[in-house]
Amino acid sequence: MKRTTSGFALAALVSGFGCSSSPDAEPQANAGASAGGAGQVAGGGGQVSQAGSGGQGVPGGTGQVSGGSAASGTSAGQAGAGGVGVSGGGPAGGFANGGAGSPGTGGAPSTDVCTRWKADRADMSEGTWSGNVASCMAGDLSANARANALRLVNLYRFLAGLPDDVTTDPTYDSGNQACALMMKANDALNHMPPTTWTCYTKPGADSAGQSNISSGRAVMSVDLYMIDTGNATTLGHRRWLMSNTLGPIGIGGTDGASCLHVFNGKGKGTKAFVAWPPGGTVPLQAITRGKESLDKTGWSIQSDKIDLKNAQVAVTLDGVSKPVTVTQLLPNYGAAFAIDFIPQGWSTEAGKSYAVSVSGVATPISYTVNVVDCK
Repeated sequence: MKRTTSGFALAALVSGFGCSSSPDAEPQANAGASAGGAGQVAGGGGQVSQAGSGGQGVPGGTGQVSGGSAASGTSAGQAGAGGVGVSGGGPAGGFANGGAGSPGTGGAPSTDVCTRWKADRADMSEGTWSGNVASCMAGDLSANARANALRLVNLYRFLAGLPDDVTTDPTYDSGNQACALMMKANDALNHMPPTTWTCYTKPGADSAGQSNISSGRAVMSVDLYMIDTGNATTLGHRRWLMSNTLGPIGIGGTDGASCLHVFNGKGKGTKAFVAWPPGGTVPLQAITRGKESLDKTGWSIQSDKIDLKNAQVAVTLDGVSKPVTVTQLLPNYGAAFAIDFIPQGWSTEAGKSYAVSVSGVATPISYTVNVVDCK
């Protein structure tokens, strides 16, 4: 994977119902892919839900992989460079844990959120990898590494008020192992790896087109996907993991690359919208960590049904307006519609409650983010 002075590179993919940075057409259409600028996460490519004539991929920003054509319903994008960080999750509807409550109030006490946050992150071990590049042996992750990465995915979904019962599928895991081997062997990220690549296999290539991919290891990359630095046009990695339909997933990794399958989800989430960070109680550590922060990459709202193209966002703290810059995100990355909004001149603080309201949409949205310190 291409490493930069700031850390690791990530790339995500496109689908008829969501992918990470790539300009999609309507959900029913095939489209090419492009990527965001330099940063921790870059755009990627993937399969479109329906085969068709396909569009031409469009390169965008800086990164490793240019856009490709999508004649058979598969599109590619760019993998950009970037830094390391973690991000937070947020629920649609204002429920920190999906529990009872009214929009703008948390469903669980802050102590419960912090208890789970700490428990689910107590073991962040990357485990071991049994493969070998020299012999093109994909090997496998040790069981604890895959379990730790899966637990983080479900932790973020818990914070978002989404079903946190996502599991892994052995078939997807196997494909993701082959995917991760290729990324490591070629020191590059590509959702459409060429047959000339070292350690190329069709299962690995197929998985690359259906997964978020990273130059980081499997566990740490879940955090990286959630903050989504360098993916300003889509925040696609985050949106995939916050999809109503996510699961089962696949997790594969080496000591220098990882892939996380996100396509063809059968999840049963029913959220009208998913906000990130969430309404209700959210750890400060899920919003900002070191130099990386959602305050830089953007708070976000995604929806399968609410058209957000004319959305206007207001954020207030103790009744005082906190300015934000709103951006329309490209459609069909984990959800049909999405926006992000970036704080201007202020940063999220523990012990504060930020009221978010969205107007200009058919279904007005409101929720309150209650930030706590879970150190």
